[in-house]
Amino acid sequence: MAGRGGTNEPERTITSYSIDSHSQHDTTSTRYASSRTTSSQIPSTSNPYYLNHSHASTVQRPHNGRRNAGRPSTARPSTARPRTGYSTLGAENQEIICAISESRGISPTVGLAFVNLDTGEAVLSQISDSQTYVRTIHKLMVYAPSSILIVSTASNPKSKLFSIVEEALLEINSNIALLDRRYWAETTGLEYIQQLAFRDDVETIKTAVSGNYYSVCCFAAVLKYVELSLSKTFPQRSLRIKYEPSEGSMMIDLSTIRSLELVQNLHSAKSKDCLFGLLNHTLTPMGSRLLRSSIMQPLTNSETLNIRYEALEELSTKEEMFFAVRQALKPFLDEDRVLTQIILIPTEPTFKDAEQAVNNVLMLKHFVNLIDPLVRALAGARASLLREILSLCASEHVNTIKELIDQAINEDTTFAKQPLDLRNQRTYAVKAGVNGLLDVARQTYNEAMSDALQHISQLAEENDLPLQTKFDQTRQFYIRLPADELVDRNLPPVFINVYKKNNMIECQTLDLLKRNQKISDAHNEVLLMSDHAVRTLTADVREYMSTAFKICEGIAMLDMLASFAQVVTSQDYVRPTISSTLAIRAGRHPIREKIQSSKFVPNDVYATQQTRFQILTGCNMSGKSTYVRSVALMTVMAQIGSFVPAEYAAFPITRQLFARVSMDDNIEANVSTFAAEMRETAFILRNVDHQSMVIIDELGRGTSTRDGLAIALSIAEALVESRALVWFATHFRDLATIMAERNGVVNFHLSVDSSQENKMEMLYRVSSGTVQEQHYGLKLAKVVPLPQDVVEHAEHVVSTLELRKARRQAKTIAIVNARRRKLLLNLREHLQQAHEGQMNDATLKQWLLDLRKEFVVRMCALDEETRQIQLGAANEENAEDENDDENESTGDRHHVAPDSRNISGRSSIAVPRSVGSPSMLGD
Repeated sequence: MAGRGGTNEPERTITSYSIDSHSQHDTTSTRYASSRTTSSQIPSTSNPYYLNHSHASTVQRPHNGRRNAGRPSTARPSTARPRTGYSTLGAENQEIICAISESRGISPTVGLAFVNLDTGEAVLSQISDSQTYVRTIHKLMVYAPSSILIVSTASNPKSKLFSIVEEALLEINSNIALLDRRYWAETTGLEYIQQLAFRDDVETIKTAVSGNYYSVCCFAAVLKYVELSLSKTFPQRSLRIKYEPSEGSMMIDLSTIRSLELVQNLHSAKSKDCLFGLLNHTLTPMGSRLLRSSIMQPLTNSETLNIRYEALEELSTKEEMFFAVRQALKPFLDEDRVLTQIILIPTEPTFKDAEQAVNNVLMLKHFVNLIDPLVRALAGARASLLREILSLCASEHVNTIKELIDQAINEDTTFAKQPLDLRNQRTYAVKAGVNGLLDVARQTYNEAMSDALQHISQLAEENDLPLQTKFDQTRQFYIRLPADELVDRNLPPVFINVYKKNNMIECQTLDLLKRNQKISDAHNEVLLMSDHAVRTLTADVREYMSTAFKICEGIAMLDMLASFAQVVTSQDYVRPTISSTLAIRAGRHPIREKIQSSKFVPNDVYATQQTRFQILTGCNMSGKSTYVRSVALMTVMAQIGSFVPAEYAAFPITRQLFARVSMDDNIEANVSTFAAEMRETAFILRNVDHQSMVIIDELGRGTSTRDGLAIALSIAEALVESRALVWFATHFRDLATIMAERNGVVNFHLSVDSSQENKMEMLYRVSSGTVQEQHYGLKLAKVVPLPQDVVEHAEHVVSTLELRKARRQAKTIAIVNARRRKLLLNLREHLQQAHEGQMNDATLKQWLLDLRKEFVVRMCALDEETRQIQLGAANEENAEDENDDENESTGDRHHVAPDSRNISGRSSIAVPRSVGSPSMLGD
C-alpha cells in the first residue's frame, strides 16, 4: 500500500494459519507494501506461536505497550488504572480476539464473536448488514479487537467483506489472521457454549443463538484459535458469554464518532475535551470501559433508559448515598482482569504462573472484602437498578468465597501495590501447617531479608554515608544516596552498578547481589510449596465465578451512573424524557460549555415530522456548527442514560446517527475536501431511514458555488424524502428559499447584531426564518479589515448581481398552494398534539383560540397573495393585448415590423410579501 502523507507505511502482510494440536505454520504470505523481502522481514517459524511476537508476519498493530501473549506474566500484576491507548479512538489496550463469517447473498448476514482474554467475556452477534457492511465495521470499532480471524477461503479471491475489513485495519488498529475452514463448525461452537457458559446462563444463551449459525461458527473458531495458538484454555462454567443483537443499539459510523468528538478530541488525542472526557469521572477500569462502549453504541430501548434515569436521579439527589458510593468504589482494581486470570488455565504452567496465581488470590480477597462497604452505601436505595446491584453484591456466594479464602489464606494478608510489600504478602499468604517444609522455607526467607538489610546498615556505618534501602522488581534490593554527599570524595570501590539519577546515586554491592539471590531462591521455594494450596483454592472459587462476574458488571454500571451523577450535580443538567417529539428548552453544547470562559448562550430545539428538516443559515462564526452538534451530542447523552445540559429535554429514539461536518483536507489519505464530503454523504444516503438523525454542516463548500448549491439541493431533497430528522447548516441562502415550500422543511438562522458600522456582534441565538443580514461576508470583511478599495469593488459587484437576480424572480400560484398545504399539515399536527397532551381545560381553550387566530391570519394572507398574483397576471395579459393591438394598427399604417422591445415588454406588478411565520405553526 502506498505511503501516506509522504512517508513510507510499515510493511503489512496477512498470514494464513492451519492450526492443529501439534504444529502451526505460515502457508500463505501476501505482501502489500513492497515486493522486496529482506531476511529480517521473513517471519521465523521455529516458534509455532509467532503470531503474537514482535516478528509476526500478520498486519501488525503499532507498538502500544500490550504484553505479548507469548511472554509469561510479570511477578507483580498491574494494579493501577490501565493507560488509555490513543490509537483506536481512546480504546483501552486489551487482548481481544474476533472472528468474522458471512453468508452469501445480496443482503449478507454477518456473524461475529469477540473473546476478551483480559476480562473473560465473550460476545456473539449476528447482523443483517448492507453491502457496505456498515454495522459490521461499527461493531469492530466498538470492541477494537487485537486480532481478526477470517476463514481462509475468503482471501483468494478476496471476498467483499475481507476487502472492507482490510481497508478498515488502520482505523481498527488490528491485524488479520486467516483460519482454516474446518475450525468454523456450529456443532463445536454449541459444545463450547454447553461446557463453558455459566450454569445459570446456558439455556438462555442457547435460546438466543438458536438460528444464528454464523455467530456460533465464529465462536468455535475464536476458542480453537485461543486454545491452539495462544496456549490458553477456559475451565468449565467459567466464561461470560452473551448474545448481543444488533437492533438493540444506535449505529454510529466512524466519521460521526470522530467529527462529534464522542470519545476523542479532534486536535489532541490526550485531551479530555470530548464527550467521553466530559462524562468520565469513573473510579474503576470496569466503569470506564462500560462508559466508552455505551457512548459508541447508545441504547435504543426506552424502558432500559428510563430505569437508568431513575437510578441516576436517586444518586444525584441523595447526597449521602452519592458520596458513600464514590468512596466505596475508589479502592477497586480491575476486577474483570483479576477474575479472568483466575479462570484461565495455561496449557504449559511455569513458575511465573505460580507466582501470578498467588497474586490473583490476594487480589480476589481484596475484591470480596470491598463489597461490604458498597452494600452499606446502597442501603435504602429505591431505584430498581440500584436495588438490583445491591442484590448482586449481597449474594450469599460472596460469603462463601470469603470462607474458602479464609480456610487457606492468612487473615492478615492483603493485596499490596508496592513490589516489596507484595512479595512479602505472597510469602506469608498460605496458612502455616499446610506443608511442614513451608515454614522452614519462610524462615530462610526471613533470615535472608534480615541479612540483606543488616548488610546495608553496616555499609552505611563503615563508610559514613546516609544510605537508603530501596527495592524494585528488577534489581530487588539496591542502595541510594544523595549525590552531594560525594562532592569531596569518591564512592568506595565496594559499590558496583553505579547509576546517577537526577541528584541521587543508585548502586549495589557484590554481597548485596548474593543476598538478593538468596532471598529470591527462598521466595521461590515458598511459592512452589504454596502452589498446591493456591491451585486447590482457585479451583474451588471457580464455581462461583458467575456471581463474581455479575458483581463486576453491577459495579461497572454503578460506577458509570455515579460518574454521570458527578457531572449532573456540578452542572445544570435535566432528566430527559423519551417521546415521539424532539423538544429541548435552553439546550447547551456540553463540551463547548465546559471549555469556554464566557457564559454559553442556550437555544431551543423542536423537531417533529412536519419540522423534520431544519435549515440553519447565518454568518460565519455565528454558532451554526456548535448548535447542530449540540443536538447530536445531547441525543447520544440521553440514549446512554445520562441527563443533558438543558432546562427541559424530550427525545425520540434514534437508531442511526450520521454527521457530515466541516473538516480540513484529508491530506493523509490524499482526499480533497469535496471528495471527502461526497463520499461521506453517499454513505449517509445509502443508510439513512426515518429513525435516523443527520447533521450536515456546510455541504458543498469544496467546489464552485453553483455546483455546490445544486448538489446540496439534491441531497437535501433526498434527505427530506427519507423522513429522518435533519439539521442542515449552510451558507446557501438560495437553498433555504427553494426548500422552504417543501413539507417538513423549516428555516432558522443564527442572529447577529450588525447595526453599528464596521462592527458585528454574534448573538448566538436561533431565530425563525432565513438569515436577515445582507452581505454579512462583506461586513465581516470590513471588520477584519480588508483594504477599502477591495471592499468597495466587492459591494459594486454584489449590487450588480442582485439587480439581475431580482429581475428574474417571480412568484407563482404553485408556491402559494404549497404554502397552503404546509399550513394545513401543521394545523393537523398541532391539533393531534393537543389531543395527546396534558393541558388543563382553561389552558387548552386559550391555546386553541390563539391557534385559530394565527391560522386564519396566515390563510387570509395566502388568499390575498393568490389574488394579487392572479391580478398581476391579468394586467400583464391586458398589457400584452394592448401592445399587440397597437402594433397591428401601426403595422397596417406603416407596413413595418413591430418593435421587439414592445413585444417582450411586461408591466411589473408589485406582489406583497407573505406574512411572517408565527411561532405556533412554523414556516
